[in-house]
Amino acid sequence: MHIPGWRERSGAPPSPLFPTAWAFVKRQASALALLLGYLALAGLCTPAHAATESLYLEDFSWTELHAAIANGKTTVLIPVGGVEQSGAHMALGKHNVRVKILAGRIAAALGSAIVAPVVAYVPEGSVEQPSGHMRFSGTISVSDAAFKGILVGAARSLKQHGFVNVVLIGDHGGYQAQLGSVAAELNHAWVGTAARAWFIEDYYRAASSGYAQLLRAKGYSAAQIGTHAGLADTSLMLATDPELVRSAQLQQTLAPAEAAAKGVTGDPHGASAALGQLGVDLIVTKTVAAIRAALGERH
Repeated sequence: MHIPGWRERSGAPPSPLFPTAWAFVKRQASALALLLGYLALAGLCTPAHAATESLYLEDFSWTELHAAIANGKTTVLIPVGGVEQSGAHMALGKHNVRVKILAGRIAAALGSAIVAPVVAYVPEGSVEQPSGHMRFSGTISVSDAAFKGILVGAARSLKQHGFVNVVLIGDHGGYQAQLGSVAAELNHAWVGTAARAWFIEDYYRAASSGYAQLLRAKGYSAAQIGTHAGLADTSLMLATDPELVRSAQLQQTLAPAEAAAKGVTGDPHGASAALGQLGVDLIVTKTVAAIRAALGERH
């Protein structure tokens, strides 16, 4: 007894009872393979192993990154974040998440840049005798020497792989001077080479004083805007990754002393993604302009 289709699926020769149907299937399969080949040659069908379109170095294979550098992506951003408390209403990874997202947008605007992994471990105060944000659970602090070593090692590695412009940007105010110092040290060591390190202070300047000025122009007071986990800080987080903001905690009304005890300077109650987007646009615009100006000065 012949079961239709059984021999075909099992790999046995097709039944002579269905020669016309079998020939039709083979013709259709050949036509489909030919069509897919033409589409692939035309760039309309992307193979599974196609180069990544991401701007984040971690998403590349080594061969993809090598090709990207050879094709002109010779600027690399090293975004620096930090793990620290930001009140009861924001996650500890605020700086890391925010600087990665903003660095990606900056790289996209530049057109020739790739984003290195975020440097997440930064100086946050004394550990054994806790100071600064180290007084709050979850904050992670490293020594100045360890921080500098990570930055220098990362920059030297990226230069070795062919990046010509190594750009440092930081989302936290505490280490801005150190970023400048590291860039200066690298440039001293790289004299006579094609590579150059750049510390772009405009990123943090736009995120702090620049954004605060913009919010004041909209009628918000300095007490509302704050300097840490207040209106400005929280709005930026809502615009970049709202999942890191605890809405229930955000609605609690705290007296200034109680807010300070929880690590908050400012009043986050009026925070919104719309206000945060104003800050995001400002940071990206100012940083892109500063990087372009810096690279232009080189030539």
